[in-house]
Amino acid sequence: MNLRGMETERLRLRRLTAADMDALRPILQDIEVMYAWEHAFSDEEVQAWLVENLRRYGADGYSYLAVLERNSGTLLGLSGLLTEHIGDTARLGIGWIFGKDSWGKGLAYEAAKALLGYAFESGATDVVATIRPENHASRKLAERLWMSQNGSFIKVYHGKQMEHFIYTIDRKCWEEYTK
Repeated sequence: MNLRGMETERLRLRRLTAADMDALRPILQDIEVMYAWEHAFSDEEVQAWLVENLRRYGADGYSYLAVLERNSGTLLGLSGLLTEHIGDTARLGIGWIFGKDSWGKGLAYEAAKALLGYAFESGATDVVATIRPENHASRKLAERLWMSQNGSFIKVYHGKQMEHFIYTIDRKCWEEYTK
């Protein structure tokens, strides 16, 4: 699967580029946005995060995409299909990070729904989202997408063990959801 870009009613999703660095800073350096990582990113961490996502495009075709307001081109957030490592298993996952100005407007839902559609049209059998238990907004979004919680696992981030719930949707449920 090699996702290059797509459009929805209000959004345009495209691959990140090195030129997105300045637009990423206000999102990734906001502690309210990045609380699931337990800290706002430094300039060096934003740069490293961008470089890692650009590397992933070539490694497996998956990574976060820039989510832009369709008419103005303003970067609102990030969403993408990702390789999630749950224990020893690599699974197709989905993630989203949006700036506070975009919260409560259904933009993360719109981007995630488009990406799930793309994944299932491309042959995926299921997609997971790994979400911190206290991230109620993301859990609500996953449930709105008909994803169901199917257990939890521990991710290690900066040496700290952090519980994540596993939300899953399979092709059959997706087809029922999109009827």
